Amino acid sequence: MAWFQRLFGSKPVDVPTQVYEGYRIIDAPMPEGAKFRMSARIELDMDGETKVHHLIRADTFDDRESAACAALVKAKQVIDQQGKSIFR
Repeated sequence: MAWFQRLFGSKPVDVPTQVYEGYRIIDAPMPEGAKFRMSARIELDMDGETKVHHLIRADTFDDRESAACAALVKAKQVIDQQGKSIFR
């Protein structure tokens, strides 16, 4: 696999994960032109399987870090308001 990465210049990306109320929040800003769209993945282990919810918003930011911070705040809000029902 290392040869593939050297060939195409891709590097492994360290994706920060934060645990909140037992949920894992993985920020995943999406490049959109010169901006980044707010996006995150919310995960929870339930009944022996990992449930995943993709949070994608219309909001765009000038840099990746700002989009990631906003996604974290929004993901926490969604968890607080909807709880496990986001996995339906």
